[in-house]
Amino acid sequence: MCPMASAVIFDFYGTLAHWVDRHTSNYATVFAAHGYELSDNVLDAYFTRYDGVEHVVHSTSEKVYEAWVRGRLCDLTSACGVDAAHRESVIDALRASDQGTMMAYPEAASTLHRLRQEGMAIGVCSNWGWELDAFLRQVGLHELIDSSVTSARAGARKPHPLIYARSSESLGVDPREVVFVGDSWAPDVEGPRRAGMTAVHVWRQDEHSGQSPPELEEGDHRIEELSGLLGIFGMT
Repeated sequence: MCPMASAVIFDFYGTLAHWVDRHTSNYATVFAAHGYELSDNVLDAYFTRYDGVEHVVHSTSEKVYEAWVRGRLCDLTSACGVDAAHRESVIDALRASDQGTMMAYPEAASTLHRLRQEGMAIGVCSNWGWELDAFLRQVGLHELIDSSVTSARAGARKPHPLIYARSSESLGVDPREVVFVGDSWAPDVEGPRRAGMTAVHVWRQDEHSGQSPPELEEGDHRIEELSGLLGIFGMT
């Protein structure tokens, strides 16, 4: 583990919290309910196109950002063959699914509490909208977080270097002092690693049935749940 670590920055969705009803908050389910199919290839291409993008011009206000989000979803619906007459209703349903009820993973609060007891600054860095603080309150973690940075407000999506810089600055630490914890490979491992952070990959096997995790590089770590982070820090 990074010997100079003074801060831990977490991804949000899939790391600290998840949807209560993962079925209804799934984009493929929304498309199916409207009579269309969203393939894994199309969804992967959608995220590949926009993840890592700087979008400062679209982050000047929540209204401007929302218009950009809907424009991106318009491209997604078009790729799935959604008829122009139905496009707005499908986009509305997709945005509604983004506002579902969430809950923290069982070990999240106790892990954050222990890290804070040991003097660590705690941040959240997420490819998320303007409303992340409301979700942190909903899942009961807001009081355990020192700073939250979203792509919507930072003007760049992970793994763009700008958002990691903003996250470090928000905690007043050097990136080399940061341990970054997340479940997505490029945004939460490769991006933080390039930014000079120590990366910890969260791989919950029950969420990856039949899959194998990517190979770690020297200096990376992998845990099955957040409490495993305490062992890496020697806080057993």
